[in-house]
Amino acid sequence: MKKYFLGCSRKAVKLRRTRARLRAMFHLLPDNVLEVIFSYLDLRELRDCSLVCKNWYRYLNDENNDVWRMHCVRRLAEEAIKSDLLSSVPSYKAKLRAFSHAWNPNDCSRNVYIKPNGFTLHRNPVAQSTDATRGKIGFRQGRHAWEVIWEGPLGTVAVIGISTKAAALQCHGYVALLGSDEQSWGWNLVDNHLLHNGDAQGNYPLLNNAPKYQVGERIRVILDCDDNTLSFEKNFEFLGVAFRGLPDKKLYPTVSAVYGNTEVSMVYLGPPLDG
Repeated sequence: MKKYFLGCSRKAVKLRRTRARLRAMFHLLPDNVLEVIFSYLDLRELRDCSLVCKNWYRYLNDENNDVWRMHCVRRLAEEAIKSDLLSSVPSYKAKLRAFSHAWNPNDCSRNVYIKPNGFTLHRNPVAQSTDATRGKIGFRQGRHAWEVIWEGPLGTVAVIGISTKAAALQCHGYVALLGSDEQSWGWNLVDNHLLHNGDAQGNYPLLNNAPKYQVGERIRVILDCDDNTLSFEKNFEFLGVAFRGLPDKKLYPTVSAVYGNTEVSMVYLGPPLDG
């Protein structure tokens, strides 16, 4: 019995030494070898690889290396990569992250489709209909920011904000769909009113003669799930907290539109930078 345990102990020591040597070998792999290995892995596996050792973390922490560039070229349309639309997310890794958070083609009104660039929705010219679209990923924790760019006429109602999965994505007539129930919160860019649960929550921003939205301007939406607030920025100016006391539910970037052939783009930025 004693010999048996001694034999098991020796095998365990050899196994630990072998694993240690392998870890040392992986740690010393040059960048050109890591590039080849990582190019075959998907994004979830790359995230796990960044936790293996300091060398792998260092390599994958470079958001513009060839691995992120190759994944970006594979997944994103060339039109999107080269356009000014993604100017706020200059690195390849940030572009990939923005794409993973973009409008969801499977979570939108039947009168809306997502353009080939993956970031822009197009509302078809359907009469007497209000149509909404949600992002692919919702948030329940942390702080998140994204940009919304209205690239066509606003029409009589154009609302940006957030909603839960329970909020409706289409209704009859031209109405402020986003903000029409307790499952959504929105800012109507046409009349500068905040909307929730079917009621106007006041003017926004709280400025005298607040300027109206101009087509093509970038509005930054800031969702703070830790503080349960929703805020907006325009032209790098913080406009103040729009909604407080948001529920502990998964909340999705959302817009609703009424104007035919109007287009709205959304670019996820990540955690907002304070100051």
